[in-house]
Amino acid sequence: MVSEFRPDDRSLLDYLDQLETEFEHIEPSILSFVPEANRFERVRSEVKDLQARFPIPDSRPSLYGVILGVKDVFHVDGLPTRAGSKLPEAELSGPESTAVTTLKEAGALILGKTVTTEFAYFGPGPTRNPHNPDHTPGGSSSGSAAAVGAGICPLALGTQTIGSINRPAAYCGVVGYKPSYDRISRDGVIPLAPSLDHVGVFAPDVAGIVTAAPHIIADWDDTPPQSERPALGIPTGPYLDYVFPEGMANFQTAIDKLKAAGYVVKETPALGDFDEIMERHLLINAVEAARVHQDWYRQYADRYHPRTVELIERGMLVSKTDYDRALPSLLALRRELQALMRDHDIQLFCSPPAQGTAPRGLSSTGNPVMNLPWTHAGVPTLSLPSGKDENGLPFGFQLAADSYQDEAMLFWALDMASILAG
Repeated sequence: MVSEFRPDDRSLLDYLDQLETEFEHIEPSILSFVPEANRFERVRSEVKDLQARFPIPDSRPSLYGVILGVKDVFHVDGLPTRAGSKLPEAELSGPESTAVTTLKEAGALILGKTVTTEFAYFGPGPTRNPHNPDHTPGGSSSGSAAAVGAGICPLALGTQTIGSINRPAAYCGVVGYKPSYDRISRDGVIPLAPSLDHVGVFAPDVAGIVTAAPHIIADWDDTPPQSERPALGIPTGPYLDYVFPEGMANFQTAIDKLKAAGYVVKETPALGDFDEIMERHLLINAVEAARVHQDWYRQYADRYHPRTVELIERGMLVSKTDYDRALPSLLALRRELQALMRDHDIQLFCSPPAQGTAPRGLSSTGNPVMNLPWTHAGVPTLSLPSGKDENGLPFGFQLAADSYQDEAMLFWALDMASILAG
């Protein structure tokens, strides 16, 4: 790992010298960061400011010196926001993201903006998978997942509207956390579909997520859950039919490891109307994206990626009646999942976070179908590494908890991640 979560006793400037050398060696092969002139001169200046703020080691906050990547849909003071697009920078400017400001106040250092697909949809950027550059890193948080997967930074911010945190985390072999809806502020983030957008975090391991989350979730409660180990539910039904055979084989291996370690696993019929859930989710996404972009699109339609054009124009055609009919399904699915968990006495749903490993090629970021229902319901999810295929590409294992049970999910995941790694 190039960049430790917290630098050791070396001075931050010495640490930054090493990081710059490694960045120059690794970054050209994966292209995870938006290019920035004088990147390390800027960060060195910020290190000196940080050292002046916290001269006494015992007074330093828990993220002191942690290197952070920020997806380029977040506004960061002093850095332009492009959102992976060709629109004028002036059109996309805005006040700094609340999540970014909070992490900076906790001592994090912004290494730069990470590459995103255009406006966090499907128009891919140049980023490559750190495990094999011929494969996608996933999207839309492509650069954030790849940067953490390559060891360039130990923490990165991303967003998820369908599967843009959990899927790239799985493809890049890292941990990806999507919180309950709106538990991390979306202020200062260019939206895609506000009813569906979530701000989340990438780290190499669960411990990194646990360290960062309390800083950006105002009502965080670190009281351990009453149950030391959760009962796990496998959502059997049409949803799992979308997993590729190799993905299902890895998932079954992971389940077998957890059973051998003493976890109770229950097959739980769920998401029987999954195709209808998916249809409603994509309709809401299209309508709200069209609304977000209506003024920009009127002026700059010729600058948009064809995938984004298709989304916006599809959203323009949806009637208000159909949108109003689809929107209540968000809360309805959340309540349906809550009832299933209560009735079957389970605390977490488990599923693959992707159909399989990262697809070959960079023209697509893969299918987010395995993340969609949990994003639709706004429940917290976590993607954990769960081994690799014969070509060295990572698999992932996805957890979904009840709404606002983020803390319990992460507490339980510390043990589960070690079992899956073993």
